[in-house]
Amino acid sequence: MKQKKQKVSIIVPIYNVEKYLLSCIDSILSQTYPYIEIILIDDGSPDQCGNICDKKAIFDDRIRVIHKKNGGLSSARNIGLELATGEYIVFVDSDDTIHERFIGAI
Repeated sequence: MKQKKQKVSIIVPIYNVEKYLLSCIDSILSQTYPYIEIILIDDGSPDQCGNICDKKAIFDDRIRVIHKKNGGLSSARNIGLELATGEYIVFVDSDDTIHERFIGAI
C-alpha cells in the first residue's frame, strides 16, 4: 500500500527584514522534503520585502504571497493558519534560515 505524501505548510510572517529575507526563502526552497507550500505574509513591511516575495513566487508555484496592512506577528501568523492546506504547520521567522532537512524529518 502506497503511503500518502503529507504536505507541510510553512508560514513566514515578514516585516522589515529585507536584509535577511532572500536567505530565509532560499533555505526553505532548498528543503529535501518536496511536499511543501510556503505562505509568505508581508505584514505591511515598509522596505522591499513585498517585492522580494513577489519575485520569488514567480519562479516557484509552492510560494503564496499575501500582502496585508501591518497588524503584528500574531495577526500575520493567524492569516497563514487560515490559508494553510498542509497536514502539518511550521512557522519560520523571516530573519532565520533553516537546514535543508528541517522538514525532512516528518
